[in-house]
Amino acid sequence: MTEQTAESVERALHDELVRGDASIAAAGPVLRHLLADDDGGLLSDETVARVRGMTCHLAEQLLFAQASAAEARDVAAYIGPRQDALAQALFEDAALLAHAHGLAIEGQLMAGLQSRAAIEPVLTPLVQELAASTDGDMASLAMAVLASQARFEQHQRRMELPLAELPGKILHAVLLVLRSRAGDDEPAAEIAEGELRARYDESAGRLGLIARLVLGLGTDLTPALRIAPAGLSIFATAVSLASRQERGVVVLSCAGRPGTRLALSLRASGLDPRLVAEQMLLLDPYTVVTGELEAVRSDRAVALLAASLPETTP
Repeated sequence: MTEQTAESVERALHDELVRGDASIAAAGPVLRHLLADDDGGLLSDETVARVRGMTCHLAEQLLFAQASAAEARDVAAYIGPRQDALAQALFEDAALLAHAHGLAIEGQLMAGLQSRAAIEPVLTPLVQELAASTDGDMASLAMAVLASQARFEQHQRRMELPLAELPGKILHAVLLVLRSRAGDDEPAAEIAEGELRARYDESAGRLGLIARLVLGLGTDLTPALRIAPAGLSIFATAVSLASRQERGVVVLSCAGRPGTRLALSLRASGLDPRLVAEQMLLLDPYTVVTGELEAVRSDRAVALLAASLPETTP
C-alpha cells in the first residue's frame, strides 16, 4: 500500500472518528438535562433510571455518614429532607455522571452479551483459568475479581453505587459537594468526610482489582482483549490500558452500533484486524467492519485517538 493511500485512509477514519466522538461528547450534557427533567427522551429510560438511582444512592450514603457523625437519633428523618437536594447537586458533576453512565451501559452490555451470545459476565473462562493458576497471588486476585463482579451485578440490579467503588478523583469531588451543601451541619460533614477518606482504598475496588489483573498478564494482553474469554468488564479495562484511553470512553464506544473509535482502540491495543472484526461483531452482529483498518498501524491508531477526543469528555 502506498504512503498516499495510507494517508487517505487515515483522513477518512479521522473524519468518521470526529463524527462518532460528537455523539459521545454530547452524552454528558444530554444526561444532565434528562436527570433534571423527567420528560427527556434522548437516552433510554432504563439508562437514565439507573444513573439517577446510582446518584441518589451516593447521596444517601454520604448523608448516612454525616448523620452518624452528627449523632442523629433518627437517621432516616435526618437523611429524608436532605437527600433530594444533595442528589441534585451531584447531578451537576459531569465526571460523576459520566462514570455512572458508563457503569449503567456496562451492566446493560454484560446482560446483552449473556443473553445473545452466552458470554458469562462473572465467572469468565479467563477468570476461571487464572483462579486455578499455580501463582497464588494471581489466583487470589482472580477470586477477588470474581467476587467484585458478582457484587457489581447485584448493585446494577438495585441501581446502587457504593462509595468505595468510586475512582479516587470522583470520590474527592462528591465529598466536596457534601461539604458545600452541609450548611449548619458542616462540622458533621467534615467528620464524615475524614472517616470516608480514611476507609477508602481505590485498589480494593472492582475497577482497581480488574486493572491489577490485566496488568498481571504481562506484555501479551490478547486474552483480555477478547470479549468471549475475558468478559466485557475485563475487556474494557484491557482496551483502556492498551490504547491509553479512559475506561468510560471505551465502554461507551461499545454501546449501540460499535464504530470507528472502538475499531481504532482495538488496533491501538495491537489486536489483529481479524480479531478486531470478531469483537465488533460480538457486540453487534449487524456491524459492518471494513478492511481499511489493515492500513493503520497500531502507533498511528494511538495518535488518531489521542488527537480526537476532547479532554472534557469523560
